[in-house]
Amino acid sequence: MKIRAQISMVLNLDKCIGCHTCSVTCKNIWTNRKGVEYAWFNNVESKPGIGYPKNWEDQEKWKGGWKVDNGKLELKAGGRFYKMMNLFANPDMPEIDDYYEPFEYKWHGLKSAPLSEATPTARPVSRITGKDMEKIEWGPNWEDDLAGEFEKRSKDVNFDNVNKEIYKDFENTFQMYLPRLCNHCLNPACVASCPSGAIYKRKEDGIVLADQDKCRGWRMCMSGCPYKKV
Repeated sequence: MKIRAQISMVLNLDKCIGCHTCSVTCKNIWTNRKGVEYAWFNNVESKPGIGYPKNWEDQEKWKGGWKVDNGKLELKAGGRFYKMMNLFANPDMPEIDDYYEPFEYKWHGLKSAPLSEATPTARPVSRITGKDMEKIEWGPNWEDDLAGEFEKRSKDVNFDNVNKEIYKDFENTFQMYLPRLCNHCLNPACVASCPSGAIYKRKEDGIVLADQDKCRGWRMCMSGCPYKKV
């Protein structure tokens, strides 16, 4: 690749209030169709926390991005031979449980519910199976404002070497919002990971794009991205 320009962007974390306006508008434009109900190309996380998908920063587990081996830059997940061997069963690909099971609510039941002593409730329904869900256990904003159990948040890889009791007291006094989206990297691992060459970096401005005519749905780009934003 011969890049003539590189796009740059600055996010002011002092001004971000975690309102998710950027997340919702991106969702409505790019991932509002069938098959990508679980996908959020833009989301805002509360840190500390493990994020979406779960533990996305743990590259020892997901093998996203690059590594330096004997002075050479190589994909953390392996080269062409490894990619071809795992073309139909990517072992580094997050599963739906690592993202979340997308759901909606039975809003119509609120109006049509018969007269009763109990207040009618809108029950969650899976957007994958169409069946009722007994319990919602995770979501892309599950940890908003340090919500959820500390036991899960304590697995944040950024605090691996921190005493958990200190970490627990620390999060009572500090949190930050982290907006996450495609970074249009200078040397994107998703481009190098794609077996069909569908992803490329536009020379004019450095924007990372996907050629829909070349894409074969191997999803190596998804596991290759260290930010899990493909």
